[in-house]
Amino acid sequence: MKKNAILASAIASLCTSALFAAPAQAEDVVRLGNLKFAHYGAVSYMKEVCAKYNIKLEERMFPKGPDIMPAIVANEIDIAALASDGAISGRANGVPIYTVAGFAKGGARLVAGSETGISKVADLKGKKVGVTRGGAQELLLYAELEKHGLTWSDKPGKDVQIVFLAFADLNQALAAKQIDAMCQSEPQSSQALNKKFGVEISKPYDTAMGEPYRLLVMTEKLYGNKDLAQRTMECFVESTALFIRDPALAEKYVREQMFKGQISSQDFKDAMDNADYTYDVTPEHIDITTDFMQKYGVGRMSKPPKAAEWVKLDLLQKAKADLKVE
Repeated sequence: MKKNAILASAIASLCTSALFAAPAQAEDVVRLGNLKFAHYGAVSYMKEVCAKYNIKLEERMFPKGPDIMPAIVANEIDIAALASDGAISGRANGVPIYTVAGFAKGGARLVAGSETGISKVADLKGKKVGVTRGGAQELLLYAELEKHGLTWSDKPGKDVQIVFLAFADLNQALAAKQIDAMCQSEPQSSQALNKKFGVEISKPYDTAMGEPYRLLVMTEKLYGNKDLAQRTMECFVESTALFIRDPALAEKYVREQMFKGQISSQDFKDAMDNADYTYDVTPEHIDITTDFMQKYGVGRMSKPPKAAEWVKLDLLQKAKADLKVE
């Protein structure tokens, strides 16, 4: 009887513990706005890592960076990956974001049609050049044209006629000879070379702006939730570190998951020979980019922001220290 009483007591205790045990903590949802480019892959890979940080990352792809800004204003996106000019323009026009990291640099190329005879920037005089409005490539193109003494407009009459097209349409327009050249992102520019309808003019990094950085931005609301913001940043740093250490993982994920087999191994390798995954960006680079945007009228900024007002790298610095990442 005594044994039965002890057993009954133990069972009752277990039942009571189960009844009052805290339920499993639900994952925090963080909504990511991203773009479909090779050098955006580590940000996309955060979906595979964030469960470790008790985060469910929900990714939404956009055609170009500036398209993410209305979604942030509508409280549909919490963090976003985009070129620096798109982020700068958003902040200048009141979108409540902070730059919290850089995630890639490079990733642009000037490409001419293979039968145009164009081999250098000066040869673009009298030609039509395609570019996506509001992307880093637009700013890089203008800086290159100015460096070589060329004028430009989207109307006839200047040295170079600009033709604004979506990223997805630029390669097709070049292949169909509707434009003579393009300033395009990766891996699309590498695809143009590998499919032989394009030839490289240059990698447009030889102006004061240098290589363009892509920015990871966070809403002021998420940044204010320090615990969740820090876990999100640690997820980003770990994901990026994995891609940097393991190029085979990066290639497999980008080719199979992001592009669903639509780019070749050579496309990916060539794209990443012209881009780097990173964590960092400097306020100085953002200020230089802002000055170029104001100079060329890119982004329609009502009030150009100073980097000191909206670049917040404290989360990144702590995450890198916690994860022992250089």
